[in-house]
Amino acid sequence: MKLRESGMPPQDFWETLFDVPRILDAFGFGPDTAEVVELGCGYGTFTLPLARRIGGTVHTLDIDAAMVALTAQRAAEAGLANIKAVTRDVLAAGFGRPAGSCAAALLFNILHAEEPVALLRAAREVVRPGGLVAVIHWRSDIPTPRGPSLDIRPHPEKITAWAPEAGLAVEGTSFDLPPWHFGLKLRRA
Repeated sequence: MKLRESGMPPQDFWETLFDVPRILDAFGFGPDTAEVVELGCGYGTFTLPLARRIGGTVHTLDIDAAMVALTAQRAAEAGLANIKAVTRDVLAAGFGRPAGSCAAALLFNILHAEEPVALLRAAREVVRPGGLVAVIHWRSDIPTPRGPSLDIRPHPEKITAWAPEAGLAVEGTSFDLPPWHFGLKLRRA
């Protein structure tokens, strides 16, 4: 099931809304990072730069087959063999990876979903003990050029409250990811 308010603007506009290297740096992704799952590949905005950085494979999933095809095409054109893009409904069928097999899971701009705790639980299931669940979302304390309605945007405090329900621990506090986002690091115990 496609998430509420999850439509995408044109790619050229979308990709101006993020400082991708800064975001990936904030979560510590580098050559020592093994397998990663990403929920919602979109245009591959984070998928491709992440694949260039890590030593493992990026398993990226989206419910929109057109986005999966585009990301796979962009990966092929870039010569990135460590991206596996799959059409999948994670809420219905999980991430499709063995339990505890991934170093990290990316939940970027996705926790405005109707069932955010279920998404967090699915991410917890797929990461290894000590694994990272990296979360970013649109800020609601400043005007943003995009993002879901303010009434469904999760605040950092809300995500922090959901984390224990999903079996995750919050590492540190939320942090700004200029120009429009905040981030949180969650860990599987």
